[in-house]
Amino acid sequence: MADSIDALRARVNNFVEERDWAQFHSPKNLAMSMIVEAAEVVEHFQWMTEQESRQLDADIREKVGHELADTFVYLMRIAEVCGIDLIAAANAKIDLNAQKYPVDKCKGSNDKYTKYQ
Repeated sequence: MADSIDALRARVNNFVEERDWAQFHSPKNLAMSMIVEAAEVVEHFQWMTEQESRQLDADIREKVGHELADTFVYLMRIAEVCGIDLIAAANAKIDLNAQKYPVDKCKGSNDKYTKYQ
């Protein structure tokens, strides 16, 4: 069982290689597949109230987990195919967001960053 990002990435890559699926994994196809899976996550929450969405029963939690896993695997594949280090990209984006959303100006607010500039 893969218990780190690198181990999971290797497991996913091996899964793809064993099935000769890399030929189908263009960035375009992977991005489209990821969005389809993300939409399946949303589908579980579509008619819930805010409160209901915070208190999932075991069955819905498992289904949402499966869709999140599908979305995550496609995200990892896009990064792999495009040669993007997701950890480095996420850290760089957090740094950028910290500049766009300074704590002293945006704490407790969900306004878009353009309001703080």
